[in-house]
Amino acid sequence: MRAVRYSVDEALASLWRSRQSAMLSTGTIALALFVLGGFLIGTTNLQRLGAEWSSLAELSVYLRDDVTEAEQHAVDTALASSAIVESREYVPKAAALARFHQTFGELADSMDSLGRNPLPASYEVRLKPVRADAEVEALAAGLRGAAGVADVRYDQQWLARLRSAIALVGRVGLLVGAVFSLAASLTVAAVVRLTLLARRDELEIMQLVGAPAAYLRGPFVMEGILQGGMGALAALVALGVTFVALRARYLAPLAAALNLSAVHFLPWELSVLLVAGGMLVGCVGGVVAAWSR
Repeated sequence: MRAVRYSVDEALASLWRSRQSAMLSTGTIALALFVLGGFLIGTTNLQRLGAEWSSLAELSVYLRDDVTEAEQHAVDTALASSAIVESREYVPKAAALARFHQTFGELADSMDSLGRNPLPASYEVRLKPVRADAEVEALAAGLRGAAGVADVRYDQQWLARLRSAIALVGRVGLLVGAVFSLAASLTVAAVVRLTLLARRDELEIMQLVGAPAAYLRGPFVMEGILQGGMGALAALVALGVTFVALRARYLAPLAAALNLSAVHFLPWELSVLLVAGGMLVGCVGGVVAAWSR
């Protein structure tokens, strides 16, 4: 405990003496974690978007115009008996045309000029939130082969592409964050190395009188940890200010356009991990500098 207290005191004094170079390395760490935090905010909200869209995804079963009552009843029974179907709604041809007129009013005249109703009757099927993709595919395949069914549409492929895009964004963010973090570690190592060289005579005397390694190298490792922690906190503050500044003007309208309930900041678990990551980055730089003297 005494060695830790000594390391903290010496590290704080060193940071104050070399505050200009310490601000450089702290800013580098803050920039690295700001970029990584921005990707994390985007990834977590995209994951929520994918989850919400998946829970709201519907299966559309389009019936043939010549479907018989018995065939329609068979389709209805298959949907009612499925374990992954939460609810279903039958939409007759007339109701489908009325919806089209309401939604696409500017195209109503073109539709009426056909002289007939080209829209099929259908079932709009709401699926349960907890389900496996294989179960949905099995249900869709069974309905496609049923008599009286013209087509079955489900946005499974589109949702799979969305999940792939989310995963790609996450990987790119981790890669960019890793590159910036490496640069930050090297910057911290260079700054701590300068401090170490400035105190070279003092350290040699301490080593001659038998000072433990914790007293010789501990302050420099602690200096890196403190720089990383301060950089991480600065990154979190900058992320928070940027998020609040953009939320009302850009993020809230974007969420409404994407049918996302709200855009959220980093959860506290990721915020803690971001600070811990900054301290780790600084620690690595301090260790590299301390053990290379």
